[in-house]
Amino acid sequence: MPIDWDKVDSEVEQALDGAVKKTNDRLAGQISSLTRLTDTEIKKLFPTPADVEQLVSLMKIVRSADERNRKVNQLVKNIESVAGAVVTLLDKLA
Repeated sequence: MPIDWDKVDSEVEQALDGAVKKTNDRLAGQISSLTRLTDTEIKKLFPTPADVEQLVSLMKIVRSADERNRKVNQLVKNIESVAGAVVTLLDKLA
């Protein structure tokens, strides 16, 4: 019996989509537990894994135990990689 590769591709894609959704839901839950934002707000503000990664990087810097000046320096050093999250959060607050 020949293998229906289109069906296999479709099933693999569905499985990957499900895994991505579960991961995004889990991350949103973890992030919302550390912030004042809800899971729904996190998912809406940061819909892609890349967006969530920026937010996580930003939160690591801001919530670190380092003194304020070190945090500022880290933000300056990494601004290109977290700028999207900064703009999204500030837009939400404005």
